[in-house]
Amino acid sequence: MGSSRVATVLSRTLAVLVGLLFLLPFYLVVATSLNSASATASLSGILLPHWHWGNYARAWDAEPWTRYFLNTVLVASLTTVLVLATSLLAGFAFGVMRFKGRNQLFLLVLSVLMVPTTVLLIPDYIIATDINWLDTYWIQIIPFGASVFGVFLVRQFFLSLPTELFDAAELDGAGRLRMLWYVGMPMVRPALLIIVLNTFMASWNSFLWPLIMTTSPSVQPIEIGVSSFAGADGTDFTGMCAAVTFTTMPVLVLFLVLQRHFITGAMAATGGVRG
Repeated sequence: MGSSRVATVLSRTLAVLVGLLFLLPFYLVVATSLNSASATASLSGILLPHWHWGNYARAWDAEPWTRYFLNTVLVASLTTVLVLATSLLAGFAFGVMRFKGRNQLFLLVLSVLMVPTTVLLIPDYIIATDINWLDTYWIQIIPFGASVFGVFLVRQFFLSLPTELFDAAELDGAGRLRMLWYVGMPMVRPALLIIVLNTFMASWNSFLWPLIMTTSPSVQPIEIGVSSFAGADGTDFTGMCAAVTFTTMPVLVLFLVLQRHFITGAMAATGGVRG
């Protein structure tokens, strides 16, 4: 009993320390956003904020944040919907349907992960120029409308399901789409929740792609606005940290609201629980 209590205390203490370690960078960003420019160079200014709330008003007035937020929500939402659709359809095809060359085609899809994204920036830019997609919403949504990770995750869920479920649905006269909608999709819901969170957060934090492919604030996301605080004349650290704080809050709230579903889906993906 004594050793069990000691192990419980140690594990909980370790969990708290790890949690504080992960919260430390966010705390430093918030503390810097509430300091004066001179206080950011001192240790006391880094550890304890001086409550300069005017930094937030100054950061908000510096860029058209309302437009940036609307652009980001639109791009992230449509990208997430596309990734869900393509992952569900492709995962069902590779996991349930039987056709010649299925495994070889799936390996070809997985091989996309071996190609670094930065290697494709120049040819992608040339293609976007040729089809007149530069500085548009399309160039920020369509190229990311399919996810190899999403296809792989949904496929693995479908492979773990009993084939008798789909055989029974087929005997009842259900077509492929009806089988997917009424039988398959409810069973792989944990995987879909993981895909939603990962895709939405990745799109929300996208920076390099829109920096290269867009030039107008009317279509640019919030990360471009955050980068505007760093220029040739120096970096406005207090303004940048204020912008980082109020642009991070929406995804932080989203994760806190959906964390239970995310953890459940992650456990199901590793075989911890059944979907």
